Amino acid sequence: MPSLLDIRRRIRAVRSTQQITKAMKMVAASKLRRSQERVLNARPFAQQTLRVMESLAIRVDQTQHPLLDARETPKAGGKVLLVVITADRGLCGSFNTNIMKNAGAFILEKPEREVALGLLGRKGRDFFARRGFEVRYEQVNLSGKLTFEDAQAIGDAVIAEFIDGRADAVYVVYNEFKSVLQQRVVIERLLPLTRLEEGNAETAVEYLYEPRPEEIFSRILPRFVEFQIYRALLESAAAENAARMTAMDAATKNAAEMIDNLTLNMNKVRQAAITREIIEVVSGAEAI
Repeated sequence: MPSLLDIRRRIRAVRSTQQITKAMKMVAASKLRRSQERVLNARPFAQQTLRVMESLAIRVDQTQHPLLDARETPKAGGKVLLVVITADRGLCGSFNTNIMKNAGAFILEKPEREVALGLLGRKGRDFFARRGFEVRYEQVNLSGKLTFEDAQAIGDAVIAEFIDGRADAVYVVYNEFKSVLQQRVVIERLLPLTRLEEGNAETAVEYLYEPRPEEIFSRILPRFVEFQIYRALLESAAAENAARMTAMDAATKNAAEMIDNLTLNMNKVRQAAITREIIEVVSGAEAI
């Protein structure tokens, strides 16, 4: 049985850990509010961009744009670029583990498919780099200072891979923010873009575009890809903060429960020591 001094030292250590986890929970909660606001503000822009493209789709020939080139190769195998978005730090529960597990399942789903990786986040980079996968692009330290310029740089690299023929399809895997307690792993196809439906020509409102619809369409499609990456990064950042807040809250509660158990055990040890001393005193008195 541990001594009374050992138990007291253990209680102090657990209390120190509890203070750290409680502080990390508060920091994650503060970051979550900002991340959640950015995600909610980004979603309407993505919806409006899609509406503009759908309006332009009935006025241009979609087969002329390279980002809409639906190649047949990926169906039989081909070359695929998988963009994996993970966190730069741990202590966020199963956030990173779920991403890497789903990315691994995607890679093994079709063995004949050549899969190269674009790694965003330190955890994903460290995990896949040690396993010998081909890495086309990597970037870390994005979650703390995420800007649209970062997403533009990533989008330009992804678009170049697709247009130059080094990738026949581009997918992104990330954690989608649903709520504080729920994050969902999503695997989305970025390229080629899904062919836009032409809509109902009878009810479509005729607009005058300047410049020509073809030029607007060619400019919006790359921006749409970049914004999809930006939205995925925002979703991942919000989901990471939510997962870390939940994990630190659970760790704080577990520390409190451990302190209660150790305190109870300490009281039992102290009670046993007092009882033993009393018995020794009484036994000595009776012997005299």
